[in-house]
Order: sequence, then C-alpha cells, then structure tokens
Amino acid sequence: MTTPKVNIAEKLAGFTEHWAPRRIARVNDYEVKVAKLRGEFVWHSHEDTDELFLVVSGTLTIRLRDGDVVLGPGEMHVVPRGVEHCPAADEEVSILLFEPSGTTNTGTAGGPRTREPVDA
Repeated sequence: MTTPKVNIAEKLAGFTEHWAPRRIARVNDYEVKVAKLRGEFVWHSHEDTDELFLVVSGTLTIRLRDGDVVLGPGEMHVVPRGVEHCPAADEEVSILLFEPSGTTNTGTAGGPRTREPVDA
C-alpha cells in the first residue's frame, strides 16, 4: 500500500482556527500535525513524551522557565518530556508538530484550549 504525498501549505490553507492541530500523517505510533498559532497558549508539560515544533511560517517563541527559544521558518526545537513550556506568537505562525498518537495539546494543564486533533 502506498500513501499519497502531503502538501503542507495546502493543509494549512484548509483551516483558520488557532491552537487547533490538524493531523496530516501517521508514522508508526506518531502523528504529524499542523497548526496555526496566535497569541499565548497555556503553560504545560508532557510527562511522557518530547514534543517537536517545526516552524513553517512566522515566528514562534517557546517560553521555558529558564529562557525563551525563538524560532523562524525552517527552524525547529524539541521540548524534552516533563519540561514546562508555553508557545506564543505575536503574529500568526504555522507549525508542524511530531508527537506520539494520543498526545493532548495542553499536556498536564488541561482546560478550555484542549483539542483532539482532527484530520486535515
């Protein structure tokens, strides 16, 4: 069985909602997701998994308790498991996420911004 190619820009153009990840592929037990972000998210951590952020467009600041990581297009950062972080973007940013299936976007924080990913 072959899988179709995925155009990330087309997937991102298919929605406008912020902080609502869309699943675009599966790799073994992992999901590849895209999302649009704007404003500040919630401080949270993922106790059981690392989280990879790859910026497609815009500028993303990943706030960490010991200093910020600022990412531009084509740059990525891995937040290690258990590390509290808070993504933020002054202007809209598009990202690609790579994380195990079933990972909750708000991690241990929960709350009204919790979203289950849907297929893009």
